[in-house]
Amino acid sequence: MNRHEKIQQIAVTAAQMQEIEGRIFAGGMPVAALMEKVAGLIYKRVQSLFPNSSVPIKVGFLIGPGHNGGDGLVVARELHFRGYQVNIYRPFSKLKDLTAQHDLYAQSLGICYVENVADLQDCDLIIDGLFGFGLEREIKDNLAEAINELNEWSKPVISIDLPSGLHTDTGEVLGTAIKATHTLCLGLWKLGLLHDRALEYVGKAELIDFDIPWTDITAILGETPQIQRVTTEFIKQHLPLPRPPVTHKYKQGHLLLICGSRKYAGGAILTGLGARGSGVGMLSIAVPESLKPLLVSHLPEALIIGCEETGNGAISSLPDGVNLGSYDAIACGPGITTEATTIVEEVLANNKPVILDADGLNILAQMGTISTLEKRQATTVLTPHAGEFKRLFPDLENLQQNRVEAVKKAAELTGAIVLLKGARTAIANTSRIWIIPESTPALARGGSGDVLTGLIGGLLAQGIAANTNSLVERVVIAAWWHAQAGILAAKERTELGVDAFTLTQFLNPVLANHFSSLL
Repeated sequence: MNRHEKIQQIAVTAAQMQEIEGRIFAGGMPVAALMEKVAGLIYKRVQSLFPNSSVPIKVGFLIGPGHNGGDGLVVARELHFRGYQVNIYRPFSKLKDLTAQHDLYAQSLGICYVENVADLQDCDLIIDGLFGFGLEREIKDNLAEAINELNEWSKPVISIDLPSGLHTDTGEVLGTAIKATHTLCLGLWKLGLLHDRALEYVGKAELIDFDIPWTDITAILGETPQIQRVTTEFIKQHLPLPRPPVTHKYKQGHLLLICGSRKYAGGAILTGLGARGSGVGMLSIAVPESLKPLLVSHLPEALIIGCEETGNGAISSLPDGVNLGSYDAIACGPGITTEATTIVEEVLANNKPVILDADGLNILAQMGTISTLEKRQATTVLTPHAGEFKRLFPDLENLQQNRVEAVKKAAELTGAIVLLKGARTAIANTSRIWIIPESTPALARGGSGDVLTGLIGGLLAQGIAANTNSLVERVVIAAWWHAQAGILAAKERTELGVDAFTLTQFLNPVLANHFSSLL
């Protein structure tokens, strides 16, 4: 993996970025020279996104007091030289020294300065250079009013580094924030851009790599950064899953799914189809006896285990012949209802890797999440959405404030691999955090989580059968694969939503699209 590919996987906090930049400057890089280099990369990208024509594009700039404003002024100068019609709104009188110098030069060139943000309303494009990383204070008063007015225009907005008003680490809106259509993140990805609540403001984000020395990055973050942004290059290290030329079905993993009830029969089918898509060698599915014919018709290759059921059609017990220790992994929860408490207790008491989802998680919450999982020696994977997470970890009140910290703490408290679903799914074990940086709102349909549970289970079972120690990477792969299938399905169908059954049909096309050279 080359340097650029490694850079794409890193996400940093404001403090980490400040330390890394400090090393760059301490090494002898002049601040002014770095600003010129970075701004040069920005204006070239702006030119490619919005090429000038015989009728000059009118560009409005929002200029702040710090180096983000300095970057903006250099970009404004360069676009002015290339025939763009530039207008600058600078609501601050006191500027940092370097920014003030660029401001004086822009004025000497005759670039137009405007008094009010409303004077930029006839611009074709707005470039936001108000605040860079590290903003902590809330935006108020006249500046907040100006940002709110600009957000109402529905014009293309390019934010430099991150939209002004977003907290660098958490994506929190500090009073108000610019709603960008494009964000050009500088140097390294800022963690706040990967939070769900920031997505409304970020638009299409891309990294402007200005050649930070790798030694400066590793000096602060270590050789293996704690937070990793999951990229296709990362996935290519693990997919397609290797298969020896001589093998058989049981060497490719045996997964047991425990799912479904009379009320939620579809949960069992969708989980099974997700597992099928993983390529697992053998699939067994335990369902209430009354659902057995239905499952056989949808998954004829699976071993369907009929179970005694309650009066409401939930699994009441597993058959005597089912030995949980004979499977490589067990996934439990979709559609079982909270009547199946004894089943979840039995599953957690065994020494095989377990994936819990849906009612499996709700039952675990009733049992006591931390006290129950502290007793487990084998791998446990929890896959909650936000509501289930709150039930599992009621004391982690900072979920909405910082999803990344919340999932990290949950993993530390339980020793489990915790996957917190969302527009930017976060996965954590006790030492690292992975964030899926791309998804689609089309996945906001019932049953898509069941597909993910089956996919995770199938990949884990194959990992156990292959004696791999990188089980958390299998969970990360499943989350990425699931998201990519949703993106692909939405492109071919509709962004209004991809039903879970259709989603399962796009699992294999993801491999064909991304790894055709490897297949």
